[in-house]
Amino acid sequence: MNIMKSARSFRFFMNIYPPYFFTRTRIKYVSKDFKEVVVVLKRSLLTRNFVGTTFGGSLYSAADPFFMLMLIRIMGIKEYIIWDQDAKIEFLKPVKSHLTLRFLISDANLKAIEEDIIRDGLSRPHFVVEGKDNEGKVCVRVDKGIYIRRK
Repeated sequence: MNIMKSARSFRFFMNIYPPYFFTRTRIKYVSKDFKEVVVVLKRSLLTRNFVGTTFGGSLYSAADPFFMLMLIRIMGIKEYIIWDQDAKIEFLKPVKSHLTLRFLISDANLKAIEEDIIRDGLSRPHFVVEGKDNEGKVCVRVDKGIYIRRK
């Protein structure tokens, strides 16, 4: 994980990660503080399903690791155990174009996590990301539950 310490190296290595490279999933932006990541799942033959829309597995894959990875970079892997715990995906509209997902973790989210850990010894926050098509319409919504506690 040390190799992906900066936002720039994180973006580079995630873009050559085989599951993303071969499905044309691209990390377009990573803020220096890792509180924002923008991912684009490009429409391609490798991501289409039988009826010509984007395969649900590709949609979930594009959303899967980012909240956990962002929290690891923000909070530190040496001090915390941070795991994906659960997920729910809602397919709201067939995806027939590129899909953009914007992941955000706010200061208020981080404060709530710290308060949970102080009070309960752990935190189980949920984060939601929406995938929007080229027209800006929400096609997919993913709710990710994360498990966090001090080591």
